[in-house]
Amino acid sequence: MRRLLTILVAVWVIGSIILAACGTPVPAVPQGPPDVSGGDVDLPDVDVPDVEVPDVEVPAVGDGGDDGEGVPSVCEVTDVGGIDDKSFNATAWAGLQRAEADFDVTVAFLESQQQTDYEVNINAFIEEGCDLVVGVGFLMGDAVAAAAEANPDQNFAIIDFAYDPAYDNVAGIVFGIDQAGFLAGYAAAAATQTGTVGTFGGINIPPVTQFMDGYVYGVRYYNDQNGTDVSVLGWDPEAQDGLFTGNFESLDDGRTLGESLMDEGADVIMPVAGPVGLGTAAAIQERGNAWIIGVDTDWTVSASEYADIVLTSVLKRMDSVLYLMARDVANGTYATELFVGTLDNEGVGIAPVTNFDGDISAELAAIVDGIIAGDIQTAP
Repeated sequence: MRRLLTILVAVWVIGSIILAACGTPVPAVPQGPPDVSGGDVDLPDVDVPDVEVPDVEVPAVGDGGDDGEGVPSVCEVTDVGGIDDKSFNATAWAGLQRAEADFDVTVAFLESQQQTDYEVNINAFIEEGCDLVVGVGFLMGDAVAAAAEANPDQNFAIIDFAYDPAYDNVAGIVFGIDQAGFLAGYAAAAATQTGTVGTFGGINIPPVTQFMDGYVYGVRYYNDQNGTDVSVLGWDPEAQDGLFTGNFESLDDGRTLGESLMDEGADVIMPVAGPVGLGTAAAIQERGNAWIIGVDTDWTVSASEYADIVLTSVLKRMDSVLYLMARDVANGTYATELFVGTLDNEGVGIAPVTNFDGDISAELAAIVDGIIAGDIQTAP
């Protein structure tokens, strides 16, 4: 392989910090990648429903559209956690399902139960003839790179990863999620009754810790603006160290860390760990007097059983990006280029603040303007 994963991680982290903290202009949400020339675009709203997992090994897909025969296809390889994780994998899949309903394109998925499944599932879809194979998650960086090198005529996309130098046949999809996490942190600090909020992650990797960076910085900004002293448990942005479950699957681990944070006084918790966070939500709902902040999608919709305890959700709109990519595959106009989602192009954001008596909408709107202008720092 022409580059090491560690080098890619460093390049991406540095680039994300520059984009988020310094106000460097970034591409607007494309009318379907790779057009990243700028302009305002209305991203489609995509609900994240429960997903019924079919009992198949390799789903049948279209015969391919490059030669004008058959229906083109887009195929998702999930990260661990399952297609119905009510978070990361499900959000991506919802965008593809919406595209299948709206355009002449077929979609399919294969679930990765463990990291060794990445390569197997990617290769299965290549053999099946998928026009675009999408890897959902940073941890697939090596597997997608290997497949791209071995199959230069095959198109790929990968969420939460950008290669340097880029591959001609891979579209990187990354997000300045610290910007949205900042808004959630500000909301958490405004809502807390104990003066303590918390967070934890699944694994200490950039797509996780960027949420947490923004969250802590948002709390600090609230303190600066309001003369308060709200503290954050679970993450130190300067040390880049904090609480992690070590996985994205165990609801029991989510419950345990949630209970521990509540025991220490936290009454707002943001778990950045996919379905692990559902365990935290269950613990909060049972104990009461606390809120949860969802990630990736609006948890009042995707995990509606916990809607009564959701303060807000940090939105990573990969569903909308994949919807537009699938549209371009259907139209025969797809090409690969890096996409960066930010507040400015609505690639990231937060869901409405709920279950809270205060009104901070004007404050949040002003903060969004400040972040977009580069006047507010959202990460170290």
